[in-house]
Amino acid sequence: MNNPHRRLSEMLLEQQIITEDQLKIAFIEQKKNAELLDKILINLGFVSEAVIRDLKSQSLGLSHVDLSQSVVDQEAISLVPRQLAERYTLLPISFDKNTHTLSVAMADVFNILAIDQLVTSLGGNVKIEPILAGEAEIINTIDLWYGFELSIDGILNEIETGEVDYQSLTTSDDDEYSQPFVRLVDALISDAVKRGASDIHFEPEKGFLRVRYRIDGVLRQIRSLHKSYWSAIAVRLKVMAALNIAETRLAQDGRISLTLVGRSIDFRVSVQPTVYGENIVLRILDSQKGIMALKQLGLLEDNLITLKLMIARPEGVILITGPTGSGKTTTLYSLLQHLNTEEVNIMTLEDPVEYVLGQVRQTAVNEAVKLDFANGIRSMMRQDPDIILVGEIRDHETAEMAFRAAMTGHQVYSTLHTNSAIGAIPRLLDIGVLPDIMAENTIGIVGQRLVRKLCLSCKQAYLPNEIHRKLLNLVSTEKVTLFRPNQCEQCGQRGYKGRLALMEICRIEESLQDRIAHRATTYDIKKHANKMGFRTLAQEGVRRILEGISSLEEVSRVVDLTTGF
Repeated sequence: MNNPHRRLSEMLLEQQIITEDQLKIAFIEQKKNAELLDKILINLGFVSEAVIRDLKSQSLGLSHVDLSQSVVDQEAISLVPRQLAERYTLLPISFDKNTHTLSVAMADVFNILAIDQLVTSLGGNVKIEPILAGEAEIINTIDLWYGFELSIDGILNEIETGEVDYQSLTTSDDDEYSQPFVRLVDALISDAVKRGASDIHFEPEKGFLRVRYRIDGVLRQIRSLHKSYWSAIAVRLKVMAALNIAETRLAQDGRISLTLVGRSIDFRVSVQPTVYGENIVLRILDSQKGIMALKQLGLLEDNLITLKLMIARPEGVILITGPTGSGKTTTLYSLLQHLNTEEVNIMTLEDPVEYVLGQVRQTAVNEAVKLDFANGIRSMMRQDPDIILVGEIRDHETAEMAFRAAMTGHQVYSTLHTNSAIGAIPRLLDIGVLPDIMAENTIGIVGQRLVRKLCLSCKQAYLPNEIHRKLLNLVSTEKVTLFRPNQCEQCGQRGYKGRLALMEICRIEESLQDRIAHRATTYDIKKHANKMGFRTLAQEGVRRILEGISSLEEVSRVVDLTTGF
């Protein structure tokens, strides 16, 4: 029973992938040839290599990769000589500079000799992370990825000296890497993911194509390409997203799933016609970054405690407010992940579903079949949910259904487009929610913004002037040191690296409920909330500035510090 190949045969039989007769034939061949059982089953045509790979990873508890849906990391390839890759049937997938970890696809992840040889060839200071892959897959992709230029500059040079074969852009054969535009698109996507971008913009202008990445919430131009390249790049992106390559006058939306830097990443693709051609934007949906534990959100301890007290209530509405790109979705997914146990039934209605959560029933809004937020909530109420996530409250009908769900004993999470947490109250009144129903059934409201964090390697200290002191609400005698961005290689000469969430959390307690029910003014509600310990986004931003985590300029970019106190 300890033989993994024996367990594999049992799993194949249990799942009715092969028959007893086929297994007997394989055992007879194994006695003749002394080969591994999985190779014999594949050679006999009884099972595919992909099925063996998946079952092996399942039985051995290992991660696996489908190389046919993977994008190469040029840096990882350059670290391992082709001869070594061929000798041990392995393929470098990604390299993490921060942890000095090289992820390697291997047919035999327990080949200690191969791993030792890799470590030795890399100077002994690199950690190897083996990932299971099919042997034939590895052999085929070694020929592809070691046989062609993979750097962006190298591919562009190749394009300048050759002709474009548009037919090969629309195929997915093994020789697609012979087309440099296929490799160029893959290289740009891989580069964006490695840089931590959230979006990739392909923007045609009159005489050139601009490529920009959104990194830490700010767009950054990466490349300017010749306009003649755009049609081939656009065709390739449309093929990958399963869009109509012949349609250039209408907006289109699609999705791409790839394996990059050793993990599965999805891309939401949006095509928009413009005066200079189709503008294409890829939203990078990396679940490793988009779904994180509550502690990883970077909240201050008192805010984290308040948030946990709010989600401990069994029924009611919790709202996350803020503009587009303020991290509302990440916060919602983190809350759901915290609550996601086998004891509760969590259902979501989203537009669209961005990240897939295990054990959560997720539904996308579909206007074509008249499944909007309001109708979706009605349908979900018949599915015995404990927790409901509504992507956004936009109108009276959706708001009414969300609060009705809360009144019937459900916990409801949603987002609302307002400038502040307190501002959600007049907004809900404006779309027709009755004040007493809102007061009684709202657990709390979170206002959120994202600010960039100063690079720890190069941030510069300075003393604040009089204007800075007024913005930070400091007395003239108070001695403080502030920090501003500088430039270094660690942050790509930007001065900032990473982002954190600023949150104002308004927990609706009894005294606030009474004021909301009696239609108190926003000013009165805010004044009372402040007495109860509520801190505004401006106050949270100032705390982060004084801690040296972010800069005054950065916080001022997203929060109005002149009216926060």
